[in-house]
Amino acid sequence: MTSLPPTAPVTAGESEGEQEGRLVSALARGIGILGCFSTTVQELSGKELMELTGLPKPTLFRLLDTLCELGLLRYSERLSKYVPGLGLLNLAAPTLARMTIRQLARPLMQELADHIEGQVQLLAGIGTNLSYVEVAQGAGSQLFRSEIGMRVSLSRAASGRAYLLMLSESERKAWLDGFARRDPSRKEWLDERLATAQRDLSEQGFSRSYGDLHREIETIAVPMQKRRDGEAWVLAAAVPIYSEQCKRLKEDLGPRLLTLMRNVEASLGA
Repeated sequence: MTSLPPTAPVTAGESEGEQEGRLVSALARGIGILGCFSTTVQELSGKELMELTGLPKPTLFRLLDTLCELGLLRYSERLSKYVPGLGLLNLAAPTLARMTIRQLARPLMQELADHIEGQVQLLAGIGTNLSYVEVAQGAGSQLFRSEIGMRVSLSRAASGRAYLLMLSESERKAWLDGFARRDPSRKEWLDERLATAQRDLSEQGFSRSYGDLHREIETIAVPMQKRRDGEAWVLAAAVPIYSEQCKRLKEDLGPRLLTLMRNVEASLGA
């Protein structure tokens, strides 16, 4: 395993506190570089990374050299671009391994996914980030299978809106204020969707996407009743709008997904 570089010596006139601040800043910049990559943006040139991060060229390439040395990025000679390194898998493995809920939920998710010939998703969120941690693809399902670690839209996805409603009032307000600044034309629409999600969760136990993310796919979501270690969990089920299951959301799919979540909560001792 690649070791981390040793702590840089304190330079003349620099206190330990100042050095610590500098190192934290460098770490944040390095993580910012890694954050430029996603499941849809897998290859980036040095020029593209400079534009995305706003970092000066010498600083950027020092950080890129370090990230490559640690195996977190790799420079592809064939592409003449940087790509995510296998070292990122090593960092993710402990996070996934400690998620007991994945092992408990997986067989139940697969059973439901096969029954609905669709997809069942387990998502975890902290702060304002909600990501896939497990996806069960039903036999015969032709839905796109999301990759583990992909982030979910908090405004357009049923799971995202259910998660927003799990946030504290101050957290939700801060996110909604930011959303209103970024996309003021859709603020009223999102307020209405959140009110509908709140009503659906209260009356039926699950929220719906109403085709907002994918017009040909209907998704429902059930949030866990309580956070675990600060993390919020959501189960979602997705089916094509032309399927029989989509016609029976309230009578069959919704209750089944709700029961699955309650069974997982009981297994966790919730």
